[in-house]
Amino acid sequence: MLSKELIKHLENLLSEKIISTKPLSGGDINEVFILTTNNRETVVKINSASNFPRMFKAETRGLQELIDANIFKIPEVLLFGKVADVSFLLLEYIESGNKAQDFWSIFGEQLANLHQQSNPYFGFESDNYIGSLPQYNSKYSSASEFYITQRLQPQFEMAIKRGFSFSGLDSFYVAIENEIPDEASSLIHGDLWSGNFLIDINGSPCLIDPAVAYAPREMDISMMHLFGGFEYELFEVYNDIFPLVDGWKTRMEIWQLYYLLVHLNLFGISYYNGVKSIVGRYS
Repeated sequence: MLSKELIKHLENLLSEKIISTKPLSGGDINEVFILTTNNRETVVKINSASNFPRMFKAETRGLQELIDANIFKIPEVLLFGKVADVSFLLLEYIESGNKAQDFWSIFGEQLANLHQQSNPYFGFESDNYIGSLPQYNSKYSSASEFYITQRLQPQFEMAIKRGFSFSGLDSFYVAIENEIPDEASSLIHGDLWSGNFLIDINGSPCLIDPAVAYAPREMDISMMHLFGGFEYELFEVYNDIFPLVDGWKTRMEIWQLYYLLVHLNLFGISYYNGVKSIVGRYS
């Protein structure tokens, strides 16, 4: 819930009286509310400052990177801060609409354009989060080295500490190193499932809740296939504009492994067999 102290603090920052608050679905970590004043609506996300230090600072940095790319509609960050042990992130409210007739084509074109934004390295300027878990972004020149050391190894280490066991990880890492294509890095959303895009008033896609990095672009593509919710037309248009390297469908499970590990560490044993089966196929 929004405390009176936080509401007063937000009113002071906005220089406006908040006349109503309405809860939105916010997932497992954050509570999310629409704030209404006489002049506008905004969205505020809140969570525990002690449990998730610097989460909203990291999210702000990722959103700004996507805004600077000037491709997708991205909610503007208005401000972030802390009141007592409550962190908050105040965002532009995106009014929702219905999908335009060419929504999936637009989405595919914009995603291809986003993925063509590159850097000489894999990584990011700072670490961030995926869900409630830390995500590491030290810079590497190699896609495979980045993926193994910054994505897979931290998640496997976390899972092992939580009582899960795995065999053949060393040989697994060697095997997938040879499978990962030698492509330049791409600016990726990093957590692109169907719950992390909105449809704006113009019927176009809007991306939210990123876990941004300059990383292998097949990570986004594979996450989108993992839980579904994206039409085939999107991938067809994407591949026309920025063709994926041959064998990408076969490689999807290598990238999906990261997201399955995240879910294993967040939600437990139901994801364990899926993780083990992928490791077993390559080790």
